Amino acid sequence: MPEPLGLFSPVRVGELELPNRIVMSPMTRIRAEKDCVPGERMVRYYSQRAAAGLIITEGTHPSPMGRGYTYPPGLHTDAQAAGWRKVTDAVHSVGGRIFVQLMHAGRVSHSSLLPGHALPVAPSAIPISGEIHGFGGKFPFETPRALETEEVAAVVEEFRRAAELSIVAGFDGVELHAATGYLPNQFQVTGSNRRTDGYGGSLEGRTRFTLEVMEALCSVRGGQQVGIKIAPGFTVNDTFDEEPAETYAYLARRLNWLGLAYLHVGYDSGYSRGTPPAFNPVDLIRSVYTGTLMAVGGFTKASGDAAIAAGRTDLIAYGRPFISNSDLVERFRLDAPLNLPDVRTFYGGDDHGYTDYPLLSAG
Repeated sequence: MPEPLGLFSPVRVGELELPNRIVMSPMTRIRAEKDCVPGERMVRYYSQRAAAGLIITEGTHPSPMGRGYTYPPGLHTDAQAAGWRKVTDAVHSVGGRIFVQLMHAGRVSHSSLLPGHALPVAPSAIPISGEIHGFGGKFPFETPRALETEEVAAVVEEFRRAAELSIVAGFDGVELHAATGYLPNQFQVTGSNRRTDGYGGSLEGRTRFTLEVMEALCSVRGGQQVGIKIAPGFTVNDTFDEEPAETYAYLARRLNWLGLAYLHVGYDSGYSRGTPPAFNPVDLIRSVYTGTLMAVGGFTKASGDAAIAAGRTDLIAYGRPFISNSDLVERFRLDAPLNLPDVRTFYGGDDHGYTDYPLLSAG
């Protein structure tokens, strides 16, 4: 009788053969250098974690208007691609695999972060509640400018160009961040999309932007080098939907046609700033999506193993455990204790809380 599948079972994901099913989740760390160029600190951070079956980078904006933080990395200039190339070369040199997550913040931004102090763009002129960290302090979210119909194609083209630069940068593939309130998610849900043109209203209209971006990414990289992250039913950044299960099941069915490397599903992490859905997002998507599924959100080694063995998902992404344990894969293999993360060092700063957590071998 064959051994049950688990975190240490090899798996094929798109064109990659992964030695394990432990994925490093994309996590905002805000440590890029001038002009949003990845520097040596980021080279160390990602290469330290290359034992993961797959690394997915932090959200990386595909255009100046897609920026949502003070010092995030971008992928829309040659200098940024060159900076990322140092990261990918370092990861590959120690046997790792790495996708870049492309993230357009949309209305989850502020004019102080954007070219010419322009207003953030969104599907509709509906602001988010709360405040954002910008240059000079915290500011209330602004009312975004609704994209004109004829402007949408140019935004899609920005993603396509970022996919081209991802090849220059040496990435094994790209993931679209279409979750937790960023621009594709803003188009998907009824609470932030009140459009009356072809990008709003019906399920087909509200998911059109996401699918057009995915088709653009696939036109450059091929579906086997493209993934997407969604978070069905979560309300982070005011992404409310009248019928979330229907919306995301429809989107997942449409994604089946693209032959993707994987679909990445946000689950109840316990860290969500929004309201968890009344349904289980992983089980919902598993029932309608026929490709490789990745789940993220508060999994332990035991619960990750169990979810894979039960066939609920094919891969497990880990976030906070990878922040404080660059050797997480080895710690899981040995059932060793984990370092606890220091929340105060998550966003911005120097090497402290970024590349200096103790290794098991040094303990």
